[in-house]
Amino acid sequence: MEIFRKSKYVTVRPDKAEQNQETERRDIPEGLWVKCSRCNEIIYTKELDKNFKVCHKCNFHFRLNAKERIRMTLDEGSFIEFDNELTTVNPLNFPEYEEKMQTIQETTGLQEAVVTGQGTIGGNPIIIGILDSHFFMGSMGSVVGEKITRAIETAIKKKLPVVLFSSSGGARMQEGILSLMQMAKTSAALAKLDEAGLLFISVFTDPTTGGVTASFASLGDIIVAEPGAIIAFTGPRVIEQTIRQKLPEGFQRAEFMRQHGMVDMIVNRPQLKETLANILALHRTN
Repeated sequence: MEIFRKSKYVTVRPDKAEQNQETERRDIPEGLWVKCSRCNEIIYTKELDKNFKVCHKCNFHFRLNAKERIRMTLDEGSFIEFDNELTTVNPLNFPEYEEKMQTIQETTGLQEAVVTGQGTIGGNPIIIGILDSHFFMGSMGSVVGEKITRAIETAIKKKLPVVLFSSSGGARMQEGILSLMQMAKTSAALAKLDEAGLLFISVFTDPTTGGVTASFASLGDIIVAEPGAIIAFTGPRVIEQTIRQKLPEGFQRAEFMRQHGMVDMIVNRPQLKETLANILALHRTN
């Protein structure tokens, strides 16, 4: 009968439990929780920070920005930054490059994709450089290469070891050949560091690829990597399409590179500062 049919104007109201759940969802502030990219574990942000931004369930290492890396690695209050005034121009008049650069500078609070300076780790004085993948994917343009080269030259003058943290997508396409030239420039600077008998520790973090892998990042006297870090020149999909073969499982991860001799040691982030301090102490000359 018609009288038992539902009218299209009838509204079904949620019960009180559903209303309470909706209210709770709205009341939870953003940024309190984060999902692990590997195991999908929901992690309380403050707990993640306490654990050096490493998932307590699967040991996934979240990517850090330069400021976080400085805070977790260097002794508190020891960092003195170099060359913060250096900024990138648009040498090839690449379309919209300047606009994108300005936007990402405002977003990250950085002038360029690398932060360099002097500090101490466990009381051991060092020159340090940290690539930040949040800035143009840590790509190496003219200023990045210049800052790294200047940092190495400062290390030679002050007779200090160098520690470089790599996190990069490679050379910066917007600067073309000028970007590729930084591979030779940084490598030449490290050759002078080696001639001076000074230590260079290279730390691979996720990801380290392209021209950075093919230059200074792979020239360390001691090469350290964080667990699971991608270390490559070309991505696996491109390689598979080129050679028409399936790559081995775990190919281009830190563990694979360690097994094949490209990496000396893999160190979990919570133990990284202590490990670096021990290496530096062993090689300290004064």
